[in-house]
Amino acid sequence: MKHARIDYVALTTPDLVGRAQGGDPEAFRAIMQRANQRLFRVARAVLHDESEAEDALQDAYVRAFLGIGRFRGEADIVTWLTRIVLNEARGRLRRRRLFAALEAVETAQTTTGEIILFPGAAFDAGPESDAARSQIRRLIEQAVDDLPPAFRAVFIMRDIEGCSIEETAAGLGLKPETVKTRLHRARRLLRQALDERVSACLIGAFPFLGARCRRMSDRVLARLARVQPAKPETGTLSGG
Repeated sequence: MKHARIDYVALTTPDLVGRAQGGDPEAFRAIMQRANQRLFRVARAVLHDESEAEDALQDAYVRAFLGIGRFRGEADIVTWLTRIVLNEARGRLRRRRLFAALEAVETAQTTTGEIILFPGAAFDAGPESDAARSQIRRLIEQAVDDLPPAFRAVFIMRDIEGCSIEETAAGLGLKPETVKTRLHRARRLLRQALDERVSACLIGAFPFLGARCRRMSDRVLARLARVQPAKPETGTLSGG
């Protein structure tokens, strides 16, 4: 007699958690696919590197599944997973900084007269950085172009050209108080416009869906299959 196929997509999150705690890897796959994008973005926010964020997420998932028997349900499963991902990402970041510091010391000891750049020091990040700056500049330029003409002229003279209030007033034939008022309103409109544009872009930032999401789930389950964990334990897992 054949068993009915389980529709994991239709199961509620608590049902998936229960099945995952019983050792069902496909239930955990469904949990991962529901949480992948958010958790990838969290890892990337800490590490600032997509490849390392994927590695951190994968390691965090393995830890989570091996310890899912300890999940008590006091928080949402995604919240619990988020804490584990943050712990993993922050640990990687600490190790990266320690490695960089040791490497800098070794370089200083073996090199004569070489300048070591400290974190935060200005440097040329290359064509990727130039492209990003160009995109930001175009975004700002479009927002400035969309300002009402009277406000746009004041904004360009004051904030782009760096003219004084008096110079702006004289150049545009306005009173200084009018310049101040229009500049205030121009800045407010510009902030609103940029906020709307950036917010619309943020929704699709750092995507981790579709095939990418499936690959992550497949890699985690393949690792778990090799580990062959014992029956899930009880208690609490670090981070949750």
